[in-house]
Amino acid sequence: MELGRLLVVVVAAVVSSALVMVARSDPQAPCYFIFGDSLVDNGNNNYIVSLARANYPPYGIDFAGGPSGRFTNGLTTVDVIAQLLGFDNFIPPYAATSGDQILNGANFASAAAGIRAETGQQLGGRIPFAGQVQNYQTAVQTLISILGDQDTASDHLSKCIFSVGMGSNDYLNNYFMPAFYNTGSQYTPEQFADTLIAPPPPPPRRYVEVLYNYGARKVVMIGVGQVGCSPNELARYSDDGNTCVDRIDSAIQIFNQRLVGLVDEMNALPGAHFTFINAYNIFSDILANAASLGFTVTNAGCCGVGRNNGQVTCLPYEAPCSNRDQHIFWDAFHPSEAANIIVGRRSYRAESRNDAYPMDISTLASI
Repeated sequence: MELGRLLVVVVAAVVSSALVMVARSDPQAPCYFIFGDSLVDNGNNNYIVSLARANYPPYGIDFAGGPSGRFTNGLTTVDVIAQLLGFDNFIPPYAATSGDQILNGANFASAAAGIRAETGQQLGGRIPFAGQVQNYQTAVQTLISILGDQDTASDHLSKCIFSVGMGSNDYLNNYFMPAFYNTGSQYTPEQFADTLIAPPPPPPRRYVEVLYNYGARKVVMIGVGQVGCSPNELARYSDDGNTCVDRIDSAIQIFNQRLVGLVDEMNALPGAHFTFINAYNIFSDILANAASLGFTVTNAGCCGVGRNNGQVTCLPYEAPCSNRDQHIFWDAFHPSEAANIIVGRRSYRAESRNDAYPMDISTLASI
C-alpha cells in the first residue's frame, strides 16, 4: 500500500476509534444547533424546490444511510464534531425533526444560503440566515412546550453548542458572480465584508443577537475557508489550474477578520462564550501538507469539474473517482469526507494556535 494512502487509512481508523470511544459516554452538551450552507446542510433542501440539492447518488456513497442531502461522499464537518461531542446520532435536519428530537438540537443549514437575502437566488429555493434563525425561534417555542417553562428551557439551551458557518455563498454565489449580482461593482471587498457583518438594519449581527436572546451562550462562529482554491474557482480563474485565486481569498480574509471582531463584541454580553474557528487556516494547512496527509489530488473534485465544463455538482448517478480518500475536494465546491474529518477534528480540538480564537470547541463544551 502506498505511504499516502496508508496514512489516510490510519488517520481515518484513529478518528473512527476516537468517535466510538467518545460516543459511549454522555454527550458533552445536551444539544447542538447548526446554521450554515451546503458545507453542513444534511437534508433541509430536500424539502424545498431548489437546484441546490444532493439527495441522489453519488452523493453519500460512503455515508451509512446513502444519499441524504449532504454535499459530500460521507461525513460533513459538523457530523464529525457531533460525534466528537459524544452524540450517538447525527443531528437531524430541522425539516425532518419532530417531537422530543429538538431537545438534542437541529441542523437548520440550507445549501446556497447566505447572510444576504438575495444570495444564491439563481439556484432557486434556499433558507438564508434570517430564515434559519426564524426556524430556531420556532424550535425554542417547541422546546419550551416540551420542558414546561421558559426558565428550564433557557437553562437547557445555555449548555448547548451552537455553530454558525455562513458567508461562503455571499462570495461565490453573489459578490464574485457578476452575471447575476452587482455587488462586486457596488462594493469594495472591505465594504462588502461590512455589509455582511454590520449593514443597515436589520444587520446580520442582529441575527446572532437573536440567537443570544433566545438562549444561545456557547456559539461557534466558523470562518469562511480558502474557497479561492476550490476546483470551480480554479476552472474559472486560474491559468494553470493550480494557483489559488488571490482576489477571492483576500476578500474572504477581510470577512474573517471582521468575524473575529464580532466574536469579541458578542463576548462582552453577560454569560456569552463565542469563539471563532479559523477554517481558512485549517484548509490552508491541508493544502500545504496534502501529500503528508495522504492527498494526491488537490485541484479537482471526485466528480463535478467546474463551470468551464458546465458541471459544478455531481450529476445524478455519475460514477465518481475510486480514490476519493485521496481527493481534498469531492465536487467542484465541497470537500471530501477525508478533508471534512480533518477540519472537524481541528475545530473540536485545535492543533495550531491559529485554529481557534479564543478557544476550540472541546474547551467551549467544558465551560
